[in-house]
Amino acid sequence: MAASKARAEELDESFDFVVSRAVTSLSEFHGWVNRKIKPGGKNVLRNGILYLKGGDLSQEIKELGKQALIFNLNTYFKEEFFETKKVVYVSI
Repeated sequence: MAASKARAEELDESFDFVVSRAVTSLSEFHGWVNRKIKPGGKNVLRNGILYLKGGDLSQEIKELGKQALIFNLNTYFKEEFFETKKVVYVSI
């Protein structure tokens, strides 16, 4: 299956990963897309959500009630824009 660029409510199929920039809280986004992600996976990371977000995410992750991995993008990119940006990974 190829990638699709669409709003979550427009998707009728399921995917290994849903990748998005932050459009709402992580827990609300999880509710929109968790049924659109195939269980399991064949990649290094299990299928799930990859969510670009900035700032302090501790409260959002607590509200989600699931484990999340946080990748600090300033480790990979030195531009000022990435100083507080993170990719949050949540397995489904």
